[in-house]
This record gives sequence, C-alpha cells and structure tokens, in this order.
Amino acid sequence: MQQQGQDDLITRARAWLAEDPDPETAAELAELIDAGDTAELADRFSGTLQFGTAGLRGEIGAGPMRMNRSVVIRAAAGLAAYLKAQGHAGGLVVIGYDARYKSADFARDTAAVMTGAGLRAAVLPRPLPTPVLAYAIRHLGAVAGVEVTASHNPPRDNGYKVYLGDGSQIVSPADTEIAAEIGRVDTLASVPRPESGWEELGDEVLEAYLARTDAVLTPGSPRGVRTVYTAMHGVGKDVVLAAFARHGFPAPVLVAEQAEPDPAFPTVAFPNPEEPGAMDLSFAKAAEVNPDIVIANDPDADRCAVAVPTLDGWRMLRGDEVGALLAAHLVHKGATGVFAESIVSSSLLGRIAEAAGVGYEETLTGFKWIARVEGLRYGYEEALGYCVDPEGVRDKDGVTAALLVAELASELKEQGRTLTDLLDDLAIEHGLHHTDQLSVRVSDLSVITDAMAALRAHPPVSLAGLRVSSAEDLTQGTATLPPTDGLRYHLEGDYKARVIVRPSGTEPKLKCYLEVVVPVADAPDLVPARARGQEILDAIKKDLSAAAGI
Repeated sequence: MQQQGQDDLITRARAWLAEDPDPETAAELAELIDAGDTAELADRFSGTLQFGTAGLRGEIGAGPMRMNRSVVIRAAAGLAAYLKAQGHAGGLVVIGYDARYKSADFARDTAAVMTGAGLRAAVLPRPLPTPVLAYAIRHLGAVAGVEVTASHNPPRDNGYKVYLGDGSQIVSPADTEIAAEIGRVDTLASVPRPESGWEELGDEVLEAYLARTDAVLTPGSPRGVRTVYTAMHGVGKDVVLAAFARHGFPAPVLVAEQAEPDPAFPTVAFPNPEEPGAMDLSFAKAAEVNPDIVIANDPDADRCAVAVPTLDGWRMLRGDEVGALLAAHLVHKGATGVFAESIVSSSLLGRIAEAAGVGYEETLTGFKWIARVEGLRYGYEEALGYCVDPEGVRDKDGVTAALLVAELASELKEQGRTLTDLLDDLAIEHGLHHTDQLSVRVSDLSVITDAMAALRAHPPVSLAGLRVSSAEDLTQGTATLPPTDGLRYHLEGDYKARVIVRPSGTEPKLKCYLEVVVPVADAPDLVPARARGQEILDAIKKDLSAAAGI
C-alpha cells in the first residue's frame, strides 16, 4: 500500500510537471521527482493552496501547495469565471504587483487569463504600493482588482489579493464562490491565455492617486517636520517622496540600505517594521541626522510605522498609539462620520469617538471588514494599518497615513510639542490604554490548533490575578460580529483588561492581543502608570501561555 501511495504521488507530480509553464519551477519539480524525494513531494501535493478572504499566500515553489504560475493561472481563471457569473462579462480588471520574486510574472499571467476570458485587463506600469491598486479600481471603474503581493511576509513567499469593484477586499461568500470556480478548472490547456490584448497603464493612475492625497491634508497646515524614512526594501520610496514633495514637506532622509526594492530583503530577518531588528538601520540613521520622527512602510506600503525619540533612544510607537493619534488629529480637524477598528485594536478609539460625538464601530480583523463600515471616515488596525481617506482608498494605505502623521507632527512641532505629548494628553483624558501582543510563530500548524483547543476545553478563570468576567468563543459570532476563529476574554479586578486569541490569517502565527486600562489621576506622572500597565500585561502573557500550552 505504501508503494502504491508513492507511485500515485509521483504520477500526480509528473502530471503537474507536464503543464508547468515556468521553467524554474518545472526544473525544481523534475529534480524532486528524479531524486525520489517523496517526503518533499508529499508536502507539495498534500492538497491545494486554499483561496480565502486573504486571497492566496504561500511559499514560492512547484506544486499545488506552493505559489507558482500554475496556481495563479487557475486562481485567475476562477476569478474570471466568478466575475462573468456575477454579470461582469467584458468588465475591467486592474492588476498591480510588488517587487517580490515572480510578482511581475503572476501579474502578466492574470492579465492574459482575464483577456482570454473576455474581460478587459489593465496592468499598472511597474511595481507600486498596494494602495495605488486599491485606488485605481474605483478611479478606473473596474469590476475587480488583483494585487500580487505577500505584504510583509518572508522573502520566500508571495500572494494574490483580490478586490471587487467597490475597491475593498473580498469577503464571504465571494471567497468561497471564487474558490469553487477555481476548483472547476481542469487543465491549464483549458484556460485561454493570449500573449497580448491587455492594457499597460502609464503614470496617469499614479498621478491621479497623488492628486487624491490632497484630500488628506488641511490647506495651509504646517509642513515642517523632519523625517527619516525606510521603504523596507519595498516599493514605497518613490511614491512617498513624491507625496511629501507635492505637499511641501522637507524631503525625508532615506535609509539607503533599504531604499530600493529587493525581493531578498537582505537587511532584515522579516520585512515587517513590527519584527525585532527590522527598524535598527532606521534608528541608526535617526541617531545620525536627528529628525523629528521616523516613518517606515512595509514592502507593499500599505502599512505605516512611526518612531519617536526618547531619552533612551528611538521607540517605535505601537499601532494602537498611532491609531489613537490619527483619530485625535482627525477630530481636531473636524472630521465627521464613523470611526472604526477591528476587535483586536485598542478600545481607546471608542473613547475618543464618544467624546467627540462621532460614530464608532468594531469589526472582525482585517480591512476587508473595516472598509465595509457604512459611513466610514477613519479606520485602523493595530497591525500598523490606517485608512485615512476611505473615499479615495477603501483599504489601509501607508502613504496617506504617513502624510497625516507628518501633518500632525508638524502642527505639534510648531507648538513646541511632540507626538508623545499628545499621547500623554489622551491618557490623562481617557485613561492609559496600554496594549501589547503575545505572538508565537510556529513551523507546525498543529501547535496553533492544539493551543486553541486547550483554551476552549479549559477556559482560564483568571489572568494576572484579574477575574475572567466573560469568555466568548467567537466561532459562534456575536450580536454585532459574524463568526470567526477566535476567543475573547474580559477581565475585571483592580483594573479592566481584555484578551483576544486568534490564529493569524496570513502567517503561521498564534496571536494574542492584550489591553489593560490604568486609571490616571489628575496632574499625573504617567511613568508609574505605564510601568504598572506593562507589569499587568507581562503577567497576562505568562498566565495565558501556560493556559494555552505555548
């Protein structure tokens, strides 16, 4: 029986090899077959890379469990069939891509498949930030958009993100319906792929996007902030520099080692500003030139990180801190509408919205949900994602977020104040909302499954000495949220706290989001309040790790 299984595996691998259009992955697969490496082949042919609400994302390589041209062609064919079934035959699909390995190939394959299916396709002129693609969908009146990117994943990965005509990412049931159409694709030979017929866009879309950024800033507002900027080896540099120049900010000082696109990401272990060490070169440059702030984008420039000087050196602000700062700035500018955030983000946004008399909503994790909030004016997520102009880009946008941060920092600078001064103001007004994260990267996904099962079987009754006052299994949904794989605990005692545990949707990580609210007395010294908040969060981490067995 074992030999029969190995023979079947080799047969499937040879059938895949026979239609692989990419010489590199074909050679890789042929080598595995010739070597009889059934363990590696079994891993690559154990199933199919699943298409979901994040589209596709995975390691580049040969086989149906990897990102490659064969998988992308099938995905594009499934998307095309879905669009035609929805009545969009002949509609425009706009395609963007980043600078990762194979991104340009995947974009061209997608354009060919759309053209062959009778849709119109237009490809952005070069690797550009994801928000430019999200903007282009609405600007060009497209029925859908595709961005080839793995965002801040490791260098070996790539991905395929799908947007519909409203400019927001797909959600259920579109994802399952597209996946079903992908499953109906027989052979690659059955997918028409002409060698031409799609449109190669010029710079007019980028110029329109940059013009749209005018809506983000207040005319005549201060523009004096001095910035160090890193593109993290991604595609953000040229667009950020153009945007800053357009609006009269001093040209950011670049982190030269990370300024140009490089799919190898040679200076960072993971190209994510949140990861340890990723900002080291930025902080070294800041120590050299003494700017007011440091700004970083992730590789596809849909996220924005901000760092500030302290007496102990440079400190990167948490996404929740930047989210609160931008909310306070928009309130000060007179913004109306709804402020929204995902459930894993700080409850401080709700306090700011309530005090300002603007609407507030919580959503599931991801901008695919935040962008769909009716009347949205501002949305953010703790993972460095900010939507500051939903009428222009209905997704997170690291370029416009950087502009709004720069405007806020400039205004504060004119007053002799800093971003940290404004954070102190918010803590005094609303209480110190201290957040942290316990994130566990795994090589075996069963570790995540086992941890979630352990917490469901034996929910903690207390964490850090705080009583668990409510424990929600979010797979059941709530009165305001659809079902999702997550657990939420509210804690009460001397302090109020909240914990959410969920598997990451894009990386092999178990992520735990922690918040404690520390009351602040009048005319306070915030140092002990922050120390106490971190002490509680550290204790929650320890107890939660024990309960989950991680």
